[in-house]
Amino acid sequence: MAVKKKILIIDGVHASYGAAKVLEGVSCDLTEGDIVVVLGTNGSGKSTLLKCICGVVRPSSGNIVLSIGGRNTSLVGKKLYETARLGIIFIAEGRRILRDLTVRENLLIAAYTKRARQRFKENLKIAYDLFPVLQERENQMAGTLSGGQQQMLVLAMGLLSDPRILLIDEPSQGLAPILVRDIMKKVKELRDDYGLTILMSEQNFVEAAKIADRGYVLSHGKIVLEGEVSKIADLDVVKKYYFALD
Repeated sequence: MAVKKKILIIDGVHASYGAAKVLEGVSCDLTEGDIVVVLGTNGSGKSTLLKCICGVVRPSSGNIVLSIGGRNTSLVGKKLYETARLGIIFIAEGRRILRDLTVRENLLIAAYTKRARQRFKENLKIAYDLFPVLQERENQMAGTLSGGQQQMLVLAMGLLSDPRILLIDEPSQGLAPILVRDIMKKVKELRDDYGLTILMSEQNFVEAAKIADRGYVLSHGKIVLEGEVSKIADLDVVKKYYFALD
């Protein structure tokens, strides 16, 4: 069995919004072909961590390195479009779609890099195989889809961007429990069937733990717990840090 390599290394990252410190010395990594989840409550810094990786937020210190094919590339200082060209695709929270365009038009727009345009037909077939309801509704206005269908569209748009690494921010936000389970299964299929490497931020520990290989728990901008999900699922420990209980 081939040894999987670290594809993304976050080393001592600090980040702030003005005077407000959000991340304080965060170090973690992502191994090729893994699903890694960053857990934490609102304000813990998990979304900011993903934004630092993709270039939406610039760290005040520390480094973020992409390692592909023996080549290391620092991501600090790169813009969102530059990290997208490197294959790092960020799916923001809140199901951000173009509501007045059709499902297919949203997918077309998502394939905005040269590499994604070249692989559009192939990736569209994968997206429709993974989310058959989107093919059924490809001419429907995206804003008229249900919440769960909109989240599927967002994931499909990420796939049409032809990612090496998919950063998914709060995929369960605002969804009913049964839809959360469906979305998590689809995230796992993206890794299992199509080989994507995924870093996901989540508040829903129970559902995220079912699909993730490893997890990091963030509290007040610091990693307080990390490891294989099965080993950090001790409820007493999780309650202490994840829910910030005494």
